[in-house]
Amino acid sequence: MDALFEIVRMIMTNVLTAIYEPFGFALLLAFFTLFFYLYAYYPVNAGKGWKTALRTWGTEFRTNCFFRKLFLLAFFSAMILFRTLLNRNLWLNPLSDIMGGWGIWEISSDGTKELTTECFENIILMLPFTSMLMWTMKEKLVKVVSLRSLAIRSAEAAFCFSLAIEFLQLFLRVGTFQLSDLCYNTLGGCLGGIAYWIAWKIRHSIR
Repeated sequence: MDALFEIVRMIMTNVLTAIYEPFGFALLLAFFTLFFYLYAYYPVNAGKGWKTALRTWGTEFRTNCFFRKLFLLAFFSAMILFRTLLNRNLWLNPLSDIMGGWGIWEISSDGTKELTTECFENIILMLPFTSMLMWTMKEKLVKVVSLRSLAIRSAEAAFCFSLAIEFLQLFLRVGTFQLSDLCYNTLGGCLGGIAYWIAWKIRHSIR
């Protein structure tokens, strides 16, 4: 029981820390990212000054539901990028532990065991991302809204996103390339699609 409590405590601490640290940065990055979206798809007010740009941004945020969904999706994406790429130390050999990270115990260099919750955190990392992705773009990603289609598309999206992050970690030498991260992130993405399907079913049953 004490071990379970310690695992839950570590997961909550690490997840809340991962949310708290990049919160302001993620909001700012999402805010500026949506400017690129506005100038790509709504270029009517482009080049009319920053006041007009801010006014257009605010109007779209208030009146356009899809714009708000994109903002939340960009926010979650920025949180993930901060956690996996932008706030990591340089590693001399990112390939030093390819097969590591599968369990909840790590063996240190002196032979002692240390409790780690990284596998659970990797699952939690992608869950809100794919839920938000399906909520924002399910019409473009799936032909028929079903548990199977949402779970498969969410797993595919999480796998591709996680694979891109792992290769960037390898190329930029930040963090370590681990197959366990790829597996757990894909599982978390699949669970995110399932979570969205449950919310979608509940919403439509209430209607």
